[in-house]
Amino acid sequence: MSETAARPLKVLAAMSGGVDSAVAAARAAEAGHDVTGVHLALSANPKSFRTGARGCCTIEDSHDARRAADVIGIPFYVWDLAERFREDVVEDFVAEYAAGRTPNPCLRCNEKIKFAALLDKALALGFDAVCTGHYAKVVTHGDGTRELHRAADMAKDQSYVLGVLDDRQLAHAMFPLGDTETTKEQIRAEAAARGLFVAKKPDSHDICFIADGDTQGFLAKRLGTAEGDIVDEDGTRLGTHTGAYGYTIGQRKGLRLGNPAGDGKPRYVLDISPVDNTVTVGPAAALDVVALTAIKPRWCGTPPAGPGAYTAQLRAHGGETPVTAEPVSADELRVAFAEPVRGVAPGQAVVLYDGTRVVGSATISATVRATAAAS
Repeated sequence: MSETAARPLKVLAAMSGGVDSAVAAARAAEAGHDVTGVHLALSANPKSFRTGARGCCTIEDSHDARRAADVIGIPFYVWDLAERFREDVVEDFVAEYAAGRTPNPCLRCNEKIKFAALLDKALALGFDAVCTGHYAKVVTHGDGTRELHRAADMAKDQSYVLGVLDDRQLAHAMFPLGDTETTKEQIRAEAAARGLFVAKKPDSHDICFIADGDTQGFLAKRLGTAEGDIVDEDGTRLGTHTGAYGYTIGQRKGLRLGNPAGDGKPRYVLDISPVDNTVTVGPAAALDVVALTAIKPRWCGTPPAGPGAYTAQLRAHGGETPVTAEPVSADELRVAFAEPVRGVAPGQAVVLYDGTRVVGSATISATVRATAAAS
């Protein structure tokens, strides 16, 4: 939905308690829209105060969002979506790690919570759009078709975590910060000028439901410990671990291997096998991936009819790489890289771009390594 809609809209602004969502709500109200603020209570047992700058779901955050709404002069509510968040995001996150995959909970939250559960409830209550503080742009053409594009400022672009949105969801999405070609300091200055208390509040980061940032500890409490082997590519036992879920493809640090590699070079995690609880490590070159298969594609508009040349982004803060991609069925996408890439893990999302336009996304299910392709 274009942020310069021809008529005032009834807008539900998702306010996390941070500076971006507060400024987004203020801009929407200033543009003449009828804005109501809502804070999503996503934790069943929120802490009164956050740990460091992590998270966006504490009681403190809801208070910050309410104060911002008061300054803007808009109604404000807190909606409890904790159970839905637990089922669709937290349990999915744990299950993916248990299966040896590396999920991105922010994409799942956008898909299942902010632009599914929240949007459905907003539409049922008569709202036209959900407004968030994401840095991305929705472009609406004269014929009514819509496109999701990267933000004007690539340094702050968040289109990767929005690549799961379909055409219906884009029709009711509003991102007032997407056209902003300013630094975060200028956004904070704007917030201060508007009298918003959150102007100096630190950004949230990492995984909001893991307050202390200890992902391995979080998973250990839910999955328990299970000692297994760390082996090299030949199957030689090099050490042990207390849970394969504590590792990710491409990981170098924290392997705690007593004996160095024969060539003296670092080892990296190459594979995680939950079936036999084994972690395989090897040289960096063995991480080179030349192709991948991805499942559950979601298209931001009409799906591609055949193979095409795109660029792909594999991580929220990663760069783009040229690819050829082709949907081979309604539920499967194949991607081939122009040059080998590293750090690609099942469970991650691959998001395709045509210039700045987001074509769609899918969840990586398997990869083809350069070493395997050459043999």
